[in-house]
Amino acid sequence: MPRRGKNLEKYLRQDIMPSPWCPGCGHGNILHGLLESFRRLELDLDKVVVIGGIGCSGRTPFFTNTNSMHTTHGRALAFSTGVKMANPELTVVSVMGDGDSVGIGGNHFIHACRRNINLNAIIFNNSIYGMTGGQTAPTTPTGKKSTTSYSGSIEAPFDIVELSMAAGATFVARTTTFDFQEIPNLITRAIEHPGFSVVEVLSQCPTYYGRINKLGDPTQMLDYEKDLTFTSEPISREEMLGEMPVGVFREEIKPEYTEQYNQVYSNKEEIHAS
Repeated sequence: MPRRGKNLEKYLRQDIMPSPWCPGCGHGNILHGLLESFRRLELDLDKVVVIGGIGCSGRTPFFTNTNSMHTTHGRALAFSTGVKMANPELTVVSVMGDGDSVGIGGNHFIHACRRNINLNAIIFNNSIYGMTGGQTAPTTPTGKKSTTSYSGSIEAPFDIVELSMAAGATFVARTTTFDFQEIPNLITRAIEHPGFSVVEVLSQCPTYYGRINKLGDPTQMLDYEKDLTFTSEPISREEMLGEMPVGVFREEIKPEYTEQYNQVYSNKEEIHAS
């Protein structure tokens, strides 16, 4: 029997392995799921671009055997938008942490949702700023501790799914590293979707978030993810208290930005020619 992931080797830059992530970090599972989606879709890797920002998740493009960009903090979607506008035929994947996407990058995020440009935002949500020391993030649950909130965060966290839907994203989904098989399933659907797609993956950070909140080792943190979430279905906010739904929340077809832009540009050329 081949080793797990052996059929994904051509999608990895193996010369720079191993990865920089801490033992037990869930980000490697998300990378595995992303590469599995590439395999399922039989994508031409010369026509795939993976773009990351700053943070633990920002290391992901280093390891994908695709066109890759490591950009500035919070700006992965700005670079991704430029790449997609320059060549709409490319498959463009933005990999971001929760802070990178809805913290410093929040304004880029909501406007990418609003435009419905055909990009894929994969958000590695570990509820903390992991790379820079374990500070409170926009997604740290109320009451949970960090290196900047030893008594527990007093802020309400962003719900990335609700934010995405309110801003206009046309494919929105959430899963966890505990539900590993759902990661490639949802990313595959996101890439196939002709509009702006958001896949949020709850990922364990045993080094900072788990340790300071006494959530146990990486295996116990996976159980924490399981207990924290439930399959999406109609439910009141009161019933949801302390938990969050997972699944696909929106999948609809609307006009896509690059197609509309090219249509406007073609019309202008016809007008000038006449």
